[in-house]
Amino acid sequence: MNCHIFPPEEFIETSVSLPLSKSISNRALIINALTPNAIDIKQVAKCDDTDVMVAALSSTDSDINIGAAGTAMRFLTAYYAATPGRNVTLDGSERMRQRPISALVNALRDCGADITYAANEGFPPLTIKGSRLKGGNVSLPATISSQYISALLMIAPTMENGLTLTLEGDIISQPYILMTLSMMKSWGIESDFTQNVITIAPQTYKATPFKVEADWSAASYWYEIAALSSGDISLQGLDRDSLQGDSHIAQLFELFGINTVFDNGITTLEPSPDTTPRLNIDLSDQPDVAQTIVVTACMLGIPFNITGLSTLKIKETDRLEALRCEMLKLGMELIIENDSKLSWDGNRMPIAEIPAIDTYKDHRMAMAFAPAALYIPGIIINDIDVVSKSYPDFWRHLQDAGFTFAQADTSDN
Repeated sequence: MNCHIFPPEEFIETSVSLPLSKSISNRALIINALTPNAIDIKQVAKCDDTDVMVAALSSTDSDINIGAAGTAMRFLTAYYAATPGRNVTLDGSERMRQRPISALVNALRDCGADITYAANEGFPPLTIKGSRLKGGNVSLPATISSQYISALLMIAPTMENGLTLTLEGDIISQPYILMTLSMMKSWGIESDFTQNVITIAPQTYKATPFKVEADWSAASYWYEIAALSSGDISLQGLDRDSLQGDSHIAQLFELFGINTVFDNGITTLEPSPDTTPRLNIDLSDQPDVAQTIVVTACMLGIPFNITGLSTLKIKETDRLEALRCEMLKLGMELIIENDSKLSWDGNRMPIAEIPAIDTYKDHRMAMAFAPAALYIPGIIINDIDVVSKSYPDFWRHLQDAGFTFAQADTSDN
């Protein structure tokens, strides 16, 4: 469904119970599946990506389709490859069949995995014959996706010789790697991460109770709303000392005049008059908040240079190009450089009609652009249901905050 989004008529005052982290949930599910006599995890994220993971891990079918869930594709490829006797064909959506996976497959093959491409070389679907992997010394490009690295790390303790993983090139999204290692330690696994080499000896996961924290990625859209409205917004469930790299948004949004106050499980977003005149940041460690940061900066009229965005081209869509196309509808011309940098000089062009934002089957496009309604009342977000991938209650939470919606006719586009 395509919808007009209208801002609240009154001052925003809301408290939001955020969804649980899907990044943590999906790692916890894989680790628990590798753990003998595991203790059930009481609560995981309720969203498409995690639902797919739960269904796949409980399925005995030989054909598994994970739809658009990139994390599930990477993690399950490694998990099935390391599960003796488990033979599956792992497939996904049409977009998933366009997302490269050869770097992970090659690394798994170096560990002894039996994986073949069922269609196009280098891309899903994959035919996987599970076995106990030998492991050993393996190299993997660190510049493509940290999920490849995390996928290998989680199965490393089950390998005959353990794993010595050398990361080649600049390490992107490093907080996600540290998250994986930290969670593995919660289940009793020791590791060493020195410079660009991660070493994990053969070990056995030990059953442990585990609680999933709230999602900092979801929180980013409320930081955006706070920056654009100066509203009174509090968020429930965030961990100040979070495993999530996206928790850095608390510092990033200080540049947009939002300070963060943690108090007894409640995170309050406090407006401040102090904003940066120009934004120069590297998002190598937090690429998933790029859309939120870009839309916020553009709405506030803050020129920017944002680097560290090389992974955005292989996400749910090419997020660099998607941002360029959709911001142009708002009268702002972004410049893409070297497939890893976005910049804007602060110039605006007039817009003649209410823009309709295409979401490209990408949940973050919908959620990052929706707050623009505070500056462009009636902005249209196309295919609003895409938020089910990570934050199914997003629109309901916006409504609770005073936003209103009206269905848009296709003729509005």
